Amino acid sequence: MKNNLKQTYSVDRFDREQMNTHKPCLIWFTGLSGSGKSTIANLLEKELYKKGIHTYSLDGDNLRRGLNKDLLFSKEDRIENLRRTAEVGKLFVDAGLVVLAAFISPYNKIREDIKTIVGSDYYIEVFVNTPLEVCEQRDVKGLYKRARSGEIKNFTGISSPFEVPVNPMIEIKTVQESPEEAVAKILTVLKNKL
Repeated sequence: MKNNLKQTYSVDRFDREQMNTHKPCLIWFTGLSGSGKSTIANLLEKELYKKGIHTYSLDGDNLRRGLNKDLLFSKEDRIENLRRTAEVGKLFVDAGLVVLAAFISPYNKIREDIKTIVGSDYYIEVFVNTPLEVCEQRDVKGLYKRARSGEIKNFTGISSPFEVPVNPMIEIKTVQESPEEAVAKILTVLKNKL
């Protein structure tokens, strides 16, 4: 028989917020592979660190080396990868951290599920909007070339869809905004959240 009772502890999220002197949240970066999600998340974390904000970054490549190493790239496995990541993000938010997560997360439904898991008050969606042709030009890992040749199946933007976010809190247009400008834009929004 499953025991689904939640264990409560004397120290809670509110206590951690008081100790950290800032509120926690999950900043979820979504966009195509090569859009600049990880670059912007990394720069943002540096700026938050300088300001004394307690952070942690979750990255798809890193989680697939451990927690999610049993998952492949089918639609079902990709959804499970994101669900697990959201659950980890929720734990870090409960620990009082500002969590930065850079994931393609191609479906509106899964992004809504992530918001539900973490809690809408703690979820900030950042759409890193970069045209497919620009992402293909960047193609640092050579993934688009392999997808175009048929070597990689179910590749988002090529053989698998990317659903444009309906109402992201922040949209970064990387063709018009530098990573530094994107970080400044996000920090402006965070002033009211943290």
